[in-house]
Amino acid sequence: MRVLVVQNYQDTGLGQVGRALEEAAATIDLRQPYLGEILPEGDSGHHALVVLGGDQNALADDTHPYLPALARLIKRFGDSGKAVLGVCLGSQLVARGYGAENILGRPVEFGWHEVTGTDEASSDPVFSAVPRQFPIFHWHSDTFTLPEGAVHLARSAKTPYQAFRLARAVYGIQFHFEADTGLVDHWTRVFHDQIVDMQADWLTDYHTHAERHGAAADAAGLALARAWVALI
Repeated sequence: MRVLVVQNYQDTGLGQVGRALEEAAATIDLRQPYLGEILPEGDSGHHALVVLGGDQNALADDTHPYLPALARLIKRFGDSGKAVLGVCLGSQLVARGYGAENILGRPVEFGWHEVTGTDEASSDPVFSAVPRQFPIFHWHSDTFTLPEGAVHLARSAKTPYQAFRLARAVYGIQFHFEADTGLVDHWTRVFHDQIVDMQADWLTDYHTHAERHGAAADAAGLALARAWVALI
């Protein structure tokens, strides 16, 4: 199993998705186009695609000129019947690649918050692996409309479209289910100044938030990761 992973920003690694891929003995081909690395033109040579998050928006073509090609690559994988996973910015690029609207500059949704599955989630091969409601980590302001033909899978209080599926195994997931408490703890250090500017009180109470929500969020995130990897 050979999986193409596109990283769009520093310190935004695979987290629990990486753990699930390691358990499946997958070979990871990591590309960092934000650093100038080249993306493949097609899906041959890879069985699946993961597109991770980033600080840029999904329409930032002027500063990140590789984004249109990445959106096309996402659709190429999906049209070939291969598993695709877009997380946060990655989900917004899945939406873009399939013709939906990217909505920029909404109020930020940050920290551990509850996500609720839709009725369709109970029969979905990935979202049926988690409870109907669970806490999970969020960090975004942008969102999207649903692509035509997408199955709506999850929502939160601030964001109506938190997750969707297209075809067999193309998933756009806005929330950071890959970010277990270890990765979130890392983010509190490397992105400390950004968090202070955005939500200083959250950092003050960080350990309380982690103790309250971390274990349940970690369990849900790993279950989602393993279920998606099983579709490859």
